[in-house]
Amino acid sequence: MAAPRDVFIVCNNADEMGGLQRWAHHMARLLAGRGDRVTLVGITRGPDPYHHGRDGSYAVEVLHRDWRSPVHAWRPATPVQRLNAAARVREMRRAAAQRRGAARLSELFAGAGPGAVVIVAQVWAMEWVRLADTSGLRVVAMSHESYKATRGSTRYRRVREHYAGADRMLVLTAEDADAWAGDGMTNVGHIPNALHVTPSVHPTLDLPVVACVGRLSHEKGVDLMLEAWQRASARHPEWRLHIYGSGPEEDELRAQAAAVAGSVEFRGVIAEVEDALVEASVFALPSRAEGFPMSVLEAMAYGLPTVAFDCAPGVRELIADGRGGVLVEPGDTIAFAAALERLMEDPDVRRRLGAEARASVLRFHPDAVLARWDRLFDLLHRDLPRAEPKRPPAPVPQWTAAGNPAARAAGRPGRETEPAPGV
Repeated sequence: MAAPRDVFIVCNNADEMGGLQRWAHHMARLLAGRGDRVTLVGITRGPDPYHHGRDGSYAVEVLHRDWRSPVHAWRPATPVQRLNAAARVREMRRAAAQRRGAARLSELFAGAGPGAVVIVAQVWAMEWVRLADTSGLRVVAMSHESYKATRGSTRYRRVREHYAGADRMLVLTAEDADAWAGDGMTNVGHIPNALHVTPSVHPTLDLPVVACVGRLSHEKGVDLMLEAWQRASARHPEWRLHIYGSGPEEDELRAQAAAVAGSVEFRGVIAEVEDALVEASVFALPSRAEGFPMSVLEAMAYGLPTVAFDCAPGVRELIADGRGGVLVEPGDTIAFAAALERLMEDPDVRRRLGAEARASVLRFHPDAVLARWDRLFDLLHRDLPRAEPKRPPAPVPQWTAAGNPAARAAGRPGRETEPAPGV
């Protein structure tokens, strides 16, 4: 077994009810369980804090318990905008808050022993890490969404700026890694999410229930699910759709569901996913964009066949060659409804795909995924130079390969580009 090391996992926040947070806490437990000293850091506190099964095996820090400054840096584009005194004051307040948070990060990092690693799970969190002193540590920058999703968002330019100087950029699939490499990010690699549930019971696949679990927001496509459900349920009135989650589009989705009143239940946020999955026979993922969906990992572990839009490499990686589910062209709600109906009508197909799912998901067993992380940690610290003296964070960050010993040792050129707004 590898020698214990200090590992810091830094997220925008560590206590929302999201897939990223579930991954972060699960990763912290896995690393702590084999002896590593793990600190999970949230830049801010989530709006509705959730404990995520914290067991005391790892530390949790919050840099800003009440973040009131603007979310993103002020980037005036014209001389007139630069004269905006109120915006300048807000930016000064934001910069001062960031420096305070980065100073606390530097204190945490200063206590790390040899071989320490900082895993930055989101690009907004990287803005704090790049202000902090990371001397002697290795920095791994992660993207938990597909290249396509990032490329079409305001995060793209900020990822290009903030992640180029990291010792390694990690994505969740080989296909996404190839896409980033083709876009000039030569430090990119890939490691999938680990399976994070161990079922105590499995569904019978006899109950007439389709489950949909996720945030009630545009990217999760629950509106598309309801559109497909209106078609599928018309011929199968005995079946029910259970929707789990909350989010900004809940009111609109409830109004849309009125067209199929009686067959749709909004069940809110659920603490134990097992309660949702054991009473279902089919799982639905209608997302417009995904990374490596934790909800599908969970459904597969419980032996539920999945119907999903083919919206990301991570979805294709999980339901590879149709093992364990059915992939549908993104946005095609007619085909989605047809795939649901096929599973609703044929229990033998449900059982065959469910068995395939349970077998296929073992590729992502925690032991296998941790072994890949260990190989990465060893590679990053091979021929580690003598630790440099700790420095206080610079007031004006220039975190490029020219000023980052780890990146310089990796032989990568620095990059400085203008970031765009967006988390």
